[in-house]
Amino acid sequence: MFGKKNTPYENILILGLGGVGYYLAKRLVHEGYAITVIESEGKSIREADGNLDARLIQGNAMSIECWREANADKMDYLIAVTDNDAVNMMASTIAHRFGIQRKIARVRSLEFGNENSFLTVEDLKIDLIIHPEELAAQEIVRIIKLRAGNDIIDIADGQIQVMAMRIRESSPLAYKKLREISQTYHEFPFRVVALARGITTVIPGGNDTLLPQDQIFIMAGARDLSKLMTFTGVKQQQSHRVMILGGGLVGSRVAQLLEETVKVTMIEKNEMSAQELSFTLKNAEVLHGDGSNANVLQMAGLLDMDTFITATGDNETNIMSCMLAKHLMNGENSAEKSLQRKSICLVNKEDYQVLAATMGSDIALNKKILAGNEILKFIRMGQLLSVADLHGFDAEMVEIVAEPNAQITRKPLSKLDPSYYGKIIIGAIFRDGEWRVAVGDTHISDGERAIVVCKSLSLKDVQQLFFA
Repeated sequence: MFGKKNTPYENILILGLGGVGYYLAKRLVHEGYAITVIESEGKSIREADGNLDARLIQGNAMSIECWREANADKMDYLIAVTDNDAVNMMASTIAHRFGIQRKIARVRSLEFGNENSFLTVEDLKIDLIIHPEELAAQEIVRIIKLRAGNDIIDIADGQIQVMAMRIRESSPLAYKKLREISQTYHEFPFRVVALARGITTVIPGGNDTLLPQDQIFIMAGARDLSKLMTFTGVKQQQSHRVMILGGGLVGSRVAQLLEETVKVTMIEKNEMSAQELSFTLKNAEVLHGDGSNANVLQMAGLLDMDTFITATGDNETNIMSCMLAKHLMNGENSAEKSLQRKSICLVNKEDYQVLAATMGSDIALNKKILAGNEILKFIRMGQLLSVADLHGFDAEMVEIVAEPNAQITRKPLSKLDPSYYGKIIIGAIFRDGEWRVAVGDTHISDGERAIVVCKSLSLKDVQQLFFA
């Protein structure tokens, strides 16, 4: 796993093999942790068996006998991510009695675990409470409030920024190899660190060509961001009109967080839910209707919106409605205006995330992955300096320190072992008190910090490169 060679081999008990549980088990097994899972559903156990190198126990998460069978007294972490909040909270108390030091629980209700809650994390014996829907809502609000590009992620204490954008037919980057782009635009350093094409995520090299409809992430210094936006054609805009499709936990929370400062229109298919939301949301307009219908979207004012968000509980509805909305908005006379608009799609299947990002939505979010990554950050604390998810991509960013005599310190980046190409890319390094975008002739020294972009299952390659 990530960390020094003397990092102890840690044991993790996961309760629940649902979306978050399976995602975490897969990632943690790959990183070298010993995983034991308790799951009540036989179907989930059978699907995981053979695909997951973990110890699987079929049983009730509240059965003490199951905990004993799982050797709970030898566990370093508990991750309780069943579909039942009460079970997850009670599990932390049981884990405390077994002597498990670090306890993580998924809790949907926002009434628990906050500083002002009736029951705090200390009362519940929980070290980290994860609210997946709240994470998704807060991330959507963050993206909208950026008011620039499709998505901009601050890293390295804000000195480096990563901007997402879609390659248009008219883009100056279209049909050009990355090597050619870097030779043409050399006024300041930047790197294309990831691209999504179809359902595939690519960590690109110099010979890769950017094509129309590719969704890419470009890394640059914060002071160079305006220059980057100028030559890529991304315009600064102020998003202040938002349409949300779906008034569930995520959609209603986004509306609640935005309605004081942004004009919000919500479309909810269920008449009773729409009526309840119209009383709950004081400043948002709530409409009852089928948001997958073009006439409904247009009558609700879609063409006047800056951001369109799909947050229903159905993957297909979210993706197809995003495609429909983009088609309607792009069919408007003002092409410049339509290019400035954003669409954000909530997907619940990991496999759909890249698909959604390339089929119509500018940004695709998965609340299970958001929750899983928060848990991974907590577990890796002290091993990695930071972690960031690239929305809609099967990739992430990690900040890591090069150990003395590590492979990465022996050659410039352009001369690294070719087996790493397509798996990882070094985006930036910390040198002489500041962060700099890394280029081909950059040579990383012992003890220097670097930001690495890699495929989600290529973290071991990063470890091999940076640890002696």
